[in-house]
Amino acid sequence: MADAPKTIAVTGSSRGIGAEIVRELVRRGYAVGCLSRGGGLPENVPDGASLFPFTCDVTDENSVTAALKGLAEAAGGLQGLVNNAGVLVEYKSSELSVADYDAIMRTNATSVMMVSREAYPHLCASGGGGIVNIGSFWDKLGVPRNLPYCVSKAAIAAITRCHAVEWARDGISVMNVAPGYIETDFNHEFFADEKTREWLRQRAPMQKPGSTNEVARLVAALFGEDIPFLTGETIYLDGAQSVAL
Repeated sequence: MADAPKTIAVTGSSRGIGAEIVRELVRRGYAVGCLSRGGGLPENVPDGASLFPFTCDVTDENSVTAALKGLAEAAGGLQGLVNNAGVLVEYKSSELSVADYDAIMRTNATSVMMVSREAYPHLCASGGGGIVNIGSFWDKLGVPRNLPYCVSKAAIAAITRCHAVEWARDGISVMNVAPGYIETDFNHEFFADEKTREWLRQRAPMQKPGSTNEVARLVAALFGEDIPFLTGETIYLDGAQSVAL
């Protein structure tokens, strides 16, 4: 396997940002483990791509362990991980149940801890590697009806810092990419609405949402440039919206 491409696992890989990350990594010559609940592959992947699809529920420890073990065996090792899987569900804080709160935290944040933990021995076996977590610029904002989502994304930043410090001596760098408003196949109609566009024109410095390809290119660049001293940080990709007056 000396000449095999480096393999990167991507959770939530079937649609949206995750699918675009897969496509961009493939374009740059990586093999990609596509981990998703359905176990399928994203659409429009370049011909000749080296892909390894695995069914994986990131909230289930056994599912995560089996998927990463299977991927490392099939690909001959694991050199990277992108924790992308997540959900956004709105709840009024006054009506938010503990069960609903816990469900979002487990999918968005606990999964990052768990998938990273299970990837750790495989990365160590490869002599180190990189982990990129997908957070959100909402990690430092107060957003009505989105308490569990905001908390979960803030937790991802904290997990990133802790893993980066603890695993630095193992040659593992850990970064957090925090996108702003990104147009995907999930929310295309929302951003196509004129009220939404007018709101962005008034509130967002760039007056528009970002693209999934912009997120994917940043993620792929973090792997491609291989800068070990860059670790433990959150990079905000939000068109300067979170720092604007």
